[in-house]
Amino acid sequence: MGVIDTGPGLKRSVTLLQAIMYGIGLILGAGIYVLIGDVAAISGNAMWISFLLAAAMASFTGLSYAELSSVFPKSAAEYVYVKESFGNNFLALIVGCLTIFVAITSAATVAIGFSGYLAVLLPQYPPILYAVGLVLVLSFLNYYGIRESVWVNSIFTIVEVSGMLIIISVGLSLGSFAETNYFEMPSMAYASDSAIISTILASTVLVFFAYYGFENISNISEETKNSTKTIPRAIIVSILVTTIIYVLVALTTVALVGWEELSNSNAPLALAASKALGTNGTAILTVIALFATTNTVLMMLISGSRIIFGIAKYDKAIPSILAQVHTSRKTPWLATIFTMAFTVSTIILYSGRLADVAAVSVFSISIVFALVNLSVICLRLRQPNLKRPFMSPLKVKKLPILAVLGFVMTVVIMFQFNIHVLSSALVALICIIILCLILTKRKTDQKLEGSLKF
Repeated sequence: MGVIDTGPGLKRSVTLLQAIMYGIGLILGAGIYVLIGDVAAISGNAMWISFLLAAAMASFTGLSYAELSSVFPKSAAEYVYVKESFGNNFLALIVGCLTIFVAITSAATVAIGFSGYLAVLLPQYPPILYAVGLVLVLSFLNYYGIRESVWVNSIFTIVEVSGMLIIISVGLSLGSFAETNYFEMPSMAYASDSAIISTILASTVLVFFAYYGFENISNISEETKNSTKTIPRAIIVSILVTTIIYVLVALTTVALVGWEELSNSNAPLALAASKALGTNGTAILTVIALFATTNTVLMMLISGSRIIFGIAKYDKAIPSILAQVHTSRKTPWLATIFTMAFTVSTIILYSGRLADVAAVSVFSISIVFALVNLSVICLRLRQPNLKRPFMSPLKVKKLPILAVLGFVMTVVIMFQFNIHVLSSALVALICIIILCLILTKRKTDQKLEGSLKF
């Protein structure tokens, strides 16, 4: 059993620092600019606890990705992990299609978010034009080269982090820390001890979504120098850095404006900045949000194209032409065009319903997380002597404890979604399974035709 390389390779130019910046940019994204208000509404000033718990949960799955990426440093990471662990091509194809779905819908959702911010500054054109234009420009950058793309990503990530640092520095200098009770929660949380626990857990589930993105670091493995060591380190460091930023933002924002005011704002971080910087604070955070959304779209387009490239390269169920690498740019140019086309189509067809699509994509990535953790468990039991440059720590005999915890917590999170999201996700999953059946039949028919010619 083993993944066989076919065709020309991608250019390895991503360094450890660039991979870390890529990961930080993926995790920070644009969600925290709105999410923190929703978190404050649930757990009040105690939301910092939820950020720490969510970080632990993300770390369990992140360590599973780190271990598998050190063993299988390939594009289409999740597809390869499931295929190698379970020896089931069909299950691997379903996981691969799920990750493609998540990448494309995430890029489309955030592109719409970008258009909303830009429309405030330039209201003379329809927002959908900004979203489509952004995808076209960033797809060209994706085609032009991974080195150029990660440099842009690094610069934009610095801008994103600066937005967080503005909030932190303003909060540290002007916040009312002495008067802030960091264990205060909404009154309904104090009904009983179990109510306090359930409140923190509900908040933690919501915060966990702010850590999504680290999994996509694995998909640039084939373009990363010394990837068996670089990718695991990048995953771990990016989760650690973003955790520190998130906790500091949680502590300082409530010291600036209080959880009640945060929870009632559509732009909580801009509100916090405006408390100290006035309208300039709102303007600065709006511009930074443009950088954050642009960065997220770029990384989702890169991730989506690399997943498609990897599956086309290692599984002929999807057309192998999508694994073509441009002779001069050394990028998967046809996979890039495919990703761009489907992202633009999603924006045009589902722009009014992207919130529902985004919720389904979050549920879908939870399924993928569960299977990645199971892959670590399966490989540890079936191939205990497999060379692992990095191993997730803690085990009982052959059983990896953190992967088990990651699996359990991911399953728990999956059942926190409402019935509408669960039913929509089920429909999407059925459609993906049908698509995979069609692709698998096509592959079987092609093999049969090939054998009959002989």
